[in-house]
Amino acid sequence: MSAIFFIKVILILIALVAVEIYFFKKFTKSFHNLLPAISLRKIKLWRNFAAIFINLLPIFIIISLAYMFISGTRSFTPPQNIIFDYLIQYPFWIAAIVIAQVILIFLIFKVIFLLLNFFTKDKTKLNKYESAVFMGLLLLFVIYVPARIIYDYNSVEVRKVVYQKENLPDVLEGFKLVLISDTQADRYTDQKRLGNFIKKVNGLKPDLVLIGGDIITSTPNYIKIGAEYLGRIKAKYGKYSCVGDHDNWAYRSDMKRSLHEVEQAMYAAGVPMIDDENRIIKVDSAKIKVSFVKNTYVDKAPIGILDTLAYDSTKYDLKIFLVHQPRQRLIKFAQKHKYDLYLCGHTHGGQMTFLFPFYNLSPTQIETPYMRGNYRFGNMLMIVTRGLGMSIAPVRYNSTPEITEIILTKR
Repeated sequence: MSAIFFIKVILILIALVAVEIYFFKKFTKSFHNLLPAISLRKIKLWRNFAAIFINLLPIFIIISLAYMFISGTRSFTPPQNIIFDYLIQYPFWIAAIVIAQVILIFLIFKVIFLLLNFFTKDKTKLNKYESAVFMGLLLLFVIYVPARIIYDYNSVEVRKVVYQKENLPDVLEGFKLVLISDTQADRYTDQKRLGNFIKKVNGLKPDLVLIGGDIITSTPNYIKIGAEYLGRIKAKYGKYSCVGDHDNWAYRSDMKRSLHEVEQAMYAAGVPMIDDENRIIKVDSAKIKVSFVKNTYVDKAPIGILDTLAYDSTKYDLKIFLVHQPRQRLIKFAQKHKYDLYLCGHTHGGQMTFLFPFYNLSPTQIETPYMRGNYRFGNMLMIVTRGLGMSIAPVRYNSTPEITEIILTKR
């Protein structure tokens, strides 16, 4: 990752701290404006208590990092239990989303109230209206955010994409290709979630299933489970995966071992995880070329390997470029070499996507503008699937897990 990316992350963190400070100040003022009978001292007392409670996670992280620095410990693992989740993890992430969502929408109303300020003499009344809007938004999102998180945790959507291609052989008419990614087996994406996801994949009766990597989130404890569930996929012409970021992180101190164990488990489950190689899928007389390209934070396929994968004198009826991440250099490369489909995941569809008029906002956009859905580059179609799992935050918000069903048809 580049220095520019880290600068963006630091600026985002500073902005989030500023937003939280503004939120609590605005909350105090609005609450007091609407209920002046309650003393300001009491409001501030409860506000401070709430601020400390919802920030227990960053406090815990700061203390842990300080301990690592003092003791020389190389890493630490947060408590892996339900008490830590419900008392520290979930309150922080839910509150962070509520605060960001309220402020984003409130800023629109703030501009309106600033304009109205020039046309009204009754400033007190206008301040009360502004306070009522703020508290109304807070109440709305205190209800909506947890409800949406629960919905996104328990739901899986199937998104259908019809891909048209000139001179498509008759044997490929109606061919059903299913793209999935980021299943990320862990204690949040457990056997129940994985089982429901795979059941939906099989319900589509796919001809071919391609997987965009990230079989696990971290630790070796879930390698076997993650691979076994993907092995339950039923597809006429097989199921295959490329390498994802998290597949390198089962052992943070030994990434080669991590990837080796994930690849072994996948092969044992009947799902080859292919690293910078081509596979030719024969469908009767038709040939589908799939280039499995490695592009992760840990390792990237050099141009020499990419050239080897792309250059081929054989004529194929469909060319697919499968990679974990949607990267500009790879998009240009695949388009230049006349691939029909560029398939990837990685983004989790934004994972946390904030409601805003005419636009979806997500922290994912500091890394890539290709967050979810379909993108056209000349004759090539890029599809970014939303995946199933989660990373960093154990929640999804306005990013329902997705299975992408691609139907081939003649233009």
